[in-house]
This record gives sequence, structure tokens and C-alpha cells, in this order.
Amino acid sequence: MKILQGVRPTDYLLAALFSAAGVVLMSLNLTNGDDPTLIHPVSTSSWLIVPAFLLVTVPILWRRGNVTAVVAATAAAVALHVLAFGWVTRCGVVIPLAAALAYAVARFANGTREHVLGLAGIVVTEVIMLWRDSSAGLADALPFAIAPVVVFYALGWLVKNQLNRRQPADQRATV
Repeated sequence: MKILQGVRPTDYLLAALFSAAGVVLMSLNLTNGDDPTLIHPVSTSSWLIVPAFLLVTVPILWRRGNVTAVVAATAAAVALHVLAFGWVTRCGVVIPLAAALAYAVARFANGTREHVLGLAGIVVTEVIMLWRDSSAGLADALPFAIAPVVVFYALGWLVKNQLNRRQPADQRATV
């Protein structure tokens, strides 16, 4: 299939892990009922939150092809999920997903513009997610959500630079 061209086994694994975690988290949202430890009660009882959340987790599969499009698709899917289902705990999957996307931006984005757009899209994704997250408030949790993005972006940048040093000058990726 042409749509899966360039997707590597680790991409499938990453998408599968985030998707499985999303299914578990969305199922817990529905089965835990009125949990008094939440800062806001879950506002949906629809099982549609489970398959709809896959739209958030699956795009990382194409991170090597066009990472800025993947970040944009993830941000749009999070926004649609928030608008459709309201208060739900999403941070347990979206924060690690944002970190993985930050690594992907550092590794696969070409040029400063793509890096800036990718990182801005990740921050927007986290703000939208935290805006209606039952377990975490926006102001309190945003620093904790951004920290892994910074760390994983730096790791991706280091890996990209190490790989570039090993390649001949004419084959190096532009940053």
C-alpha cells in the first residue's frame, strides 16, 4: 500500500502502544464513574470516545514522512475529541504522545520553519488537551506537560546530529 510506504516497524510499534494506552485510558474514563479525585467529572458516557481517540494516536505512524502534517493532524484530532466529548482524562496519553512527537520533529523536520511549526503545534495540542482534562488543570499541568517535550526534542536533536556526523557531507539532512 502506498499510504504505508516508508513506515518502519518501530513506527507501527509506537502507534500500537499509544493506541492501546488510549483505549485503556478512554475505557477507564467510562468505567470509573464519578471519581471524586478528578478536578472535574467526566462529561460523557459514550463509548465513542474510544474509537474517536484512535484519531489522536494513529497519525504518529507517519512521523517520518511529514512530521508537521502529523502534528497538525494530532492537534486537530485532540481538538475534535475535546469538542465532541468535553471533560475526559486525556493527559495520560497525550503528554507522552507529545513527547514522542517532539522527538520526531527534532529528527525528521527539515529546516527551521518545520521545527517551529511542529513545536508550536505540539504546544497547541497540549493546551487544547489540558483545557478540558478531568485530571489536570491547564495552568497547573502545562509546565509538567511541556517539560517532556523539551527533553525529547533535545534527545531527537542529539540523535539527528550524531547520525549526520556519520554520513558523508553531501548526504546530511538540513536542519
